[in-house]
Amino acid sequence: MIDPASIESLKQSIDIVDVVGNYLELKKAGANYKCNCPFHDEKTPSFNVSPAKQIYHCFGCGAGGDAIKFVMEIEKLSYPEAIEKLAAMYNFTLRYTKGSGDYSEAKRVLELMQQWYRTNLDHEPPAMQYLKERGISQASIEAFGIGYVPDGSQVMNYLRSRHIPLPKAQEAGIVAQGERGEFYARLNRRITFPIYSPAGALVGFGGRTLGDHPAKYINSPQTRLFNKSRLLYGYHRAKEEIYRRKEILVCEGYLDVIMLHQAGFSTAVATLGTALTAEHLPLLRKGEPRVVLAYDGDNAGIAAALKASRLLAGHGFEGRVVLFPEGKDPADMVKDGDREGLTALLRGGTPLIDFVLEKVAAFHDLSIPREKEKAFAEMKGFLNSLSPIVRESVIPRAANLLGASPALFGQANDARPAQRYFTENKTDPAWQTILRTLMESEGLIDDVVDILAPEMAGEYREAFEALITGRRDHPTLQGIAIDDRIRPLDEEAFRQTLRAQVERYYRIFLQRISRDPAIPYQKKSYLIRKIKTDILPRLKKGELVPYASDLTL
Repeated sequence: MIDPASIESLKQSIDIVDVVGNYLELKKAGANYKCNCPFHDEKTPSFNVSPAKQIYHCFGCGAGGDAIKFVMEIEKLSYPEAIEKLAAMYNFTLRYTKGSGDYSEAKRVLELMQQWYRTNLDHEPPAMQYLKERGISQASIEAFGIGYVPDGSQVMNYLRSRHIPLPKAQEAGIVAQGERGEFYARLNRRITFPIYSPAGALVGFGGRTLGDHPAKYINSPQTRLFNKSRLLYGYHRAKEEIYRRKEILVCEGYLDVIMLHQAGFSTAVATLGTALTAEHLPLLRKGEPRVVLAYDGDNAGIAAALKASRLLAGHGFEGRVVLFPEGKDPADMVKDGDREGLTALLRGGTPLIDFVLEKVAAFHDLSIPREKEKAFAEMKGFLNSLSPIVRESVIPRAANLLGASPALFGQANDARPAQRYFTENKTDPAWQTILRTLMESEGLIDDVVDILAPEMAGEYREAFEALITGRRDHPTLQGIAIDDRIRPLDEEAFRQTLRAQVERYYRIFLQRISRDPAIPYQKKSYLIRKIKTDILPRLKKGELVPYASDLTL
């Protein structure tokens, strides 16, 4: 069982914007951050994250909670599993009252293997020779923790010698299980590159073969700790410089990252054997840097750069594409000592949008009408993914490349403008401000419980009952807490607003009982007389009248 004090320490050490930002592409919106809700389909962002209150809330579906609740929902985990997931993500050591957690055990296995891999490298001359030939310095080997995994049988013997259960090693991605149930080492005779989470927690490994294996590079499998589509190699080392310089250099491989850092280009990162995807965007968005795509200039590199540029431009990223001369890559240029040429290349490049437009035009023979029509359709589809202002500014460029009239691009098929939450949902702003004030000034709660019956709050009855019983996690309360448009009142304004709502309730109640034939005449007469001659006059004078239980029907 996880020590409750340890859970509280974890909560204090994490930031919900950072946690959610690992999964979703957040954009600043006033004091909060917004994006489309991951828990229901929507086109207009209604998912809000509050750094001040450390909660999230969706005004569309009502989902809400803290960082732990978010990880539980997005990963489909239990409460303890979500805590362990967060602890692993942020390199936080949990304390247990008894036993140990799965994530801590997987983390222990990974760290043991990393120590062993690192030790092995010093005793493997062919691996050291390869690294030397690629120009990697001893300092870089140490900094990036490069190691070596020997024959698979030695891996299995090492696991047994350290009394590591093979199922636990499988959960950490170190071994796999064959069709007949036998375990075997996933990495075999490879140089190893430890892979870390953005917070610096070891989550997996990449391996580069020194033989003729058809898979030159392989990574750890998908585990509860490792998701290659959300990770960038080297990010944990580069992030401070990325935030400072407002630029991130995305390249294609481990060696490129290591050599670029070795040469002083310390914002370099790489995808893990996969193309840049939408799952990478939240990490790329952190610090709002410009994105420089540094890819090989061969056909595969151009295709990857085109796909990434479309994705980034369509999501509002600023950046450019740098293509290396065919047959060269960043690692080669650093090894050859061509730092000046590398610097000139990385400072140049083509803006993302221009790159897409130019390549679309280049990939079609515009002298053939049908090909020109295909290029036009492709360009128009891309332009429609951009914001209206950006789109309008680049239409002349697209038209010029095609040799066509700008008028052909017409108007984008923009989605219906977002309507404000208050116009899309049935709400009562007065009750929202009352609840917000009570949340901010808990001392007022004791004063209002004598004045208000829960039914007086109308559609906010459940939220009011949750508030007075201390259940702050009610979705409506979280939505009010996170919405900066709902402001708490000073005490005088609060009393006036509360009095007006109470008076409104009694007037509606009076109309209801007057028309209700089911109420006995004697009871009806008493209620009408009490409201008209006692309660309403006192409210008119500004008095907050205690709720009379005898008014209950």
